Amino acid sequence: MEEERLSIYRVSRSIKRKENNLYNALRSIYEDSIFIGEISQLWPQLPLLANLRCGFWYSPNFHSTCYFKSTDGHTNNCSFNTSRLNFHVALLAGQKGGCIIVDSTRRGKRFPDSMSRTIPIWTCVLNRAIFNYLNRIGERDSGFDSDSNIYNINGENTRHISHDWDCSLHLPLWVSKTEKAVIEDRLEEWTKELEASGADIASLVFSLKKPLRPLWISQKTVIWLNEVPDCDSWDFTPIILVSASSSTGTFQIRTTSEFSWKYIPGAGDDEESWARGLSPKVFWNHAYELINSGPDLCNQKVATIVEKDRVYRAHRGQNAPQVTVKLSKLASTDHHSEQEPPLYSEISNMNSAQEDCIISCLGSTNIAVGKAEFGTNVPKADCILNCHPELASACLPNAIAYLHLPIVSSKLDRFSLLSNLPSAFNFAKLNLSKGKSLLVCCHDGEDISICVCLAILTSLFNDEGAFDDGKSFNETCITKWEMRRRLVFICKYAVNARPSRGNLKQVFSFLSGGRVSSVSTPVGHVGNKNGNICQGKTMDDFQ
Repeated sequence: MEEERLSIYRVSRSIKRKENNLYNALRSIYEDSIFIGEISQLWPQLPLLANLRCGFWYSPNFHSTCYFKSTDGHTNNCSFNTSRLNFHVALLAGQKGGCIIVDSTRRGKRFPDSMSRTIPIWTCVLNRAIFNYLNRIGERDSGFDSDSNIYNINGENTRHISHDWDCSLHLPLWVSKTEKAVIEDRLEEWTKELEASGADIASLVFSLKKPLRPLWISQKTVIWLNEVPDCDSWDFTPIILVSASSSTGTFQIRTTSEFSWKYIPGAGDDEESWARGLSPKVFWNHAYELINSGPDLCNQKVATIVEKDRVYRAHRGQNAPQVTVKLSKLASTDHHSEQEPPLYSEISNMNSAQEDCIISCLGSTNIAVGKAEFGTNVPKADCILNCHPELASACLPNAIAYLHLPIVSSKLDRFSLLSNLPSAFNFAKLNLSKGKSLLVCCHDGEDISICVCLAILTSLFNDEGAFDDGKSFNETCITKWEMRRRLVFICKYAVNARPSRGNLKQVFSFLSGGRVSSVSTPVGHVGNKNGNICQGKTMDDFQ
């Protein structure tokens, strides 16, 4: 009986794996992208944004990206996270009159929780913070009237503020009244957290002419094409939330004149389990070729395309690791399956899909953050702190100092960042104290390098962002809230920052555990201005 149950389980898993095969996923994404294209054409003046990472698969024409997590909007467990403020989305919406955000979800839901709750909470909290800011201006200036016009630094009228500035919470109809009441009870708390985080609310005040408000569109939404409203006619700045996939509860078998395939809702989700090294950018460069290849040839086509892209990246001196995709036992025993050649995997996200990486300068701190692969955007920096796990070619001709710290993800090593932060601190302190500019880079410029910059800024800079050699840090009892305030400062400039929780914990442990004052000689691979590499000394083990 037990063997029979196991057999049924293995068969069901085998069927599910076949339904979720590579061609079905890519074809489903391609079909859903047609819907995204149609919606974007209804408001062509609005920029199209992908909510990372799933949403990035559904169009080749994204203006930029954002990062609203569904975990911040789970039912009865909602939160407002100051580590993911996405201020660039609000500023862009203010400049363009709104924006369109694309995401997707697996079957059973019309919208992901990021669209049902996370973004609506975000718009409401920002609106309340703006309203509070304007009220404070009115209290400081006796001549200010809340119905007055607001002017920017050029003296241009940017907005007409009135008492009816919308601060209410707008949720979709499928969120219950009980849950809405629970969320509303916490809005004031979240607004105070935003205001205390040091976020640049003033920039929102001068950018947004009307309050933010979410609108929801799915494949089931009925839109009369002759009655599509103009964004300027609305009394709010629209954040149009588009769920790319159909919310059907079952797999749909679809056919063409040549072959049949099964539609997968939310196919772009969890790309590591199905993409086989293919990134969204590479997919859209070869979309028609892959879609027309059919289910039988798709895997081989992807293997060829990914390998050519890997070789191309390797010739440019970029990171191009080879990771063999192992065939499952069930697949290998299936008489319909054929032995496939090794495929290659790469880290797929917004930055890795771009031709050239973006280097973000953190205000006037003399610190910049970005990817270790510079592409054609070669930054001007006196010193390079390379946190790539492999010794990537990040040493520049004009760099007079170079340190390589092979830091890996917290999922692979819970103490990798913590054990290397003393070396990073010493290297940064030595060079920043001489007025040198410092570039901190890692494999994606979104996580490890952000956390290293966070440790450096918190331990060596004051609240105004000026280098003080750790004086203010030694006089302050560091807290998680204080560290989060510094992270908000970084995210103001590095809008693609996505530090992981595990790495943030390691930064806090370094800052609060007395390790800053006990650091000594840097470790890792240190290079001189001639590019020669030498091995440094070993630090104490902080594990």
